[in-house]
Amino acid sequence: MQKLRLVNPTALSLPAAVIVLLIVGTRLRGSFFGTYSPGDAAIPSGSRHQVVSNSTSAVVPEGCDIFRGEWVPDDGAPYYTNRSCAFIQEHQNCMKYGRPDLGFLGWRWRPDGCELPRFDAARFLQVVSNRSMAFVGDSLARNHMQSLVCLLSKVEYPKDISTTENQEFRTLYYESHGFTLSIYRSRFLVKANLSDNDADHGLWNLYLDEPDDAWLPFVSGADYIVISGASWFTHPSLFYEAGGRLVGCKSCNLPGVPELTLRYSMRAAFRTALRAITTLKGFTGTVIARTLTPTSHFEGGEWDKGGDCRRTRPYAARVGVAGQDLELHEAQVEEFAAAKEEAAARGARMMLMDATAAMVLRPDGHPSRYGHWAHENVTLYNDCVHWCLPGPVDVWNEMLLHMLLAGA
Repeated sequence: MQKLRLVNPTALSLPAAVIVLLIVGTRLRGSFFGTYSPGDAAIPSGSRHQVVSNSTSAVVPEGCDIFRGEWVPDDGAPYYTNRSCAFIQEHQNCMKYGRPDLGFLGWRWRPDGCELPRFDAARFLQVVSNRSMAFVGDSLARNHMQSLVCLLSKVEYPKDISTTENQEFRTLYYESHGFTLSIYRSRFLVKANLSDNDADHGLWNLYLDEPDDAWLPFVSGADYIVISGASWFTHPSLFYEAGGRLVGCKSCNLPGVPELTLRYSMRAAFRTALRAITTLKGFTGTVIARTLTPTSHFEGGEWDKGGDCRRTRPYAARVGVAGQDLELHEAQVEEFAAAKEEAAARGARMMLMDATAAMVLRPDGHPSRYGHWAHENVTLYNDCVHWCLPGPVDVWNEMLLHMLLAGA
């Protein structure tokens, strides 16, 4: 990864007690990553905060599974607001667009038998100093990365040093720590395009054994690759393998083309992507595969048939991963295990962020209708896939920090 020019950052950490005062009137950029301007987030100008890490004594006991647990009340949340972070994308900016309940912010993830330390921005930047991290996946990978940028804003704001105008492919640089952070958008992780025969209806061609060139050629120098994907596999698609041979489809309704399962295509794509990284020439870093976010939080209908997610608190009972989510989760975990074994033989390293069980319990954490003004004439479905920022998604980066420390 090339070393890049830097920016003087600023930041502000705001207590939850004043959160209600900050949700109205914030003007944030609509682009993926805007260049920081004090006017965008009402943050005082000046040098970055000198924040000292306080996590040296907060250690998860060996053997504790941080991915199994429950959500418990937390008076210390949130880490940031839409006033202290200028990098929240509009559709996830639930505060700006008037979500009336803020109780969804007052929870933290507590693993069974131990405590997951709070996110420590200074410690994270120490761990990744002079290194690079690439996020690969769909818009939920972007959601994950933007959460990280907001969490790190307590210590430093990055400079956008991207070499393209495409907002789906960005590179940020943290000057004071020599840390490069990138995002590569890939809906399916493998080569994909809309079918010429059915472009109007969104029928995709998926080449399940060919990794997507939108990301693979650019990540060989990364120290960490955080890869994820699942939600796009629900779309009608044609499946190709073995040099472009049509082997089946999902919801294509074409004569003579066998209907295959969602599990089939997602498993094959996940396998292709993971193995492509571990066999990538020059790659000596760590792969962190994040399991899927739930597809089951729509209530009252499907995503395009009036379904919504209006709950205001986590599930109180232990709601397990089930149905389609369970099938996809099992496929991802199985493919990860196979790829990890092969990677070890080649000297590559792989880690699994098994976040699905935690996120199944948070139907209250989605934007729903609060990704735009109520009076705007826009055609948008209720969003029960992405996550509000701040919100439950921030736990992914608490998990990420723990994994980096455990693997150091």
